[in-house]
Amino acid sequence: MIISGFTIIKNAINLDFQVVEAIESVLDLVDEFIVRVGKSDDDTEQLIRSINSPKIKIIRCDWDTSTYKTNGMIYAHETDLALHECVGDWCFYIQGDEVLHENAIPVIRKACEDYLNDHRVEGFLLKYHHFWGDYNHFIDARHFAYPREIRIVRNHPDIHSWRDAQSFRSIKNFNREDYFQEENTRKLRCVLLDAYMFHYGWARNPRSMVKKQTQQHEVYSGILEEKKEEFFDYGNMSSMPIFKGTHPKTMEKRISEMDWYHLLRFEGAPTDMKKKFGLKYRIINFIENRFLPEGARIGGFKNYKTVK
Repeated sequence: MIISGFTIIKNAINLDFQVVEAIESVLDLVDEFIVRVGKSDDDTEQLIRSINSPKIKIIRCDWDTSTYKTNGMIYAHETDLALHECVGDWCFYIQGDEVLHENAIPVIRKACEDYLNDHRVEGFLLKYHHFWGDYNHFIDARHFAYPREIRIVRNHPDIHSWRDAQSFRSIKNFNREDYFQEENTRKLRCVLLDAYMFHYGWARNPRSMVKKQTQQHEVYSGILEEKKEEFFDYGNMSSMPIFKGTHPKTMEKRISEMDWYHLLRFEGAPTDMKKKFGLKYRIINFIENRFLPEGARIGGFKNYKTVK
């Protein structure tokens, strides 16, 4: 059995991606790791090379933002190209702001072995912790942060990255033009694993977060917008729950070097968090957390079918 890892990355330093920690977190699991490195304004490629692992295969590329102008489809396209460079029986996808907890590795390896010849199973779901503002606070609002997602898929030519690369679908004869297409697509049959991915996309230095949001706006709207503030306001952090677990070991150094506490606030108005984490959604979230099975949502969308 061979397990491949893959990701895409561009401007990792300027936008403060935890991509080194992400790749290092899965190297003990995978036999190879594919990285499509987009042409960057910083030393992203050298950053990846600094990991110094023979498992890593770097593919230089120039992201085609003229064809995939909106909706984040460029992420799906690049992810799809990386996926189809993989040679493994299973392919493990990790984004540049995600880190796998080391406790998940034996769980994932066993599942890949157990289901290798069970072709009912096309992928595996991982559970998520989503952090907000720093490494101590997390998002427990499932309407805002997905509680689980497909991150391991069988190596099959019909399986493709979907939408903005959040997930995957089976698409026969896919021409890689519209990653948001629903016609002639099928949700993958997946097994949920008791294994956690840590998502740090909203746990950046507030100054880097402004740069990331400017870049995201261009990728999703096709319009380059000037940044309007010096740093991102995460709102009143005291309203967010405290994380009491352990972070992945590969994050220890980065967490110890965190230097933006003075840019966070713990009083005052919630600003844009009011809509994301307001009373309406907190009531829904309370019901989901207290009375529904883990990961279940009230009216929530899920892009998979669970195999028991």
